[in-house]
Amino acid sequence: MTKIDSTSDDRTANNAVRHQYRVLSEAEKADMQAIKDFGAAFITKLHEIGGTLPGGDRFASRDLSLANTHMEDAVMRAVRHITA
Repeated sequence: MTKIDSTSDDRTANNAVRHQYRVLSEAEKADMQAIKDFGAAFITKLHEIGGTLPGGDRFASRDLSLANTHMEDAVMRAVRHITA
């Protein structure tokens, strides 16, 4: 599978749902990257405090798993706002 950077203008190549995208400004691309980096750092911290491996599919507790799910949702919604 070919990977496309989320800030690339070519990001529409592998998306079957949204059929049209607008070109993002450099500031919007930077905001999107910052939001994703913040989310990734938060999820890494969840693994750290739970004593599990970052990048793993398991968390130490249901509460940490829910925190992960909510962070993923928050990142998605923030990115959708930026890219709308």
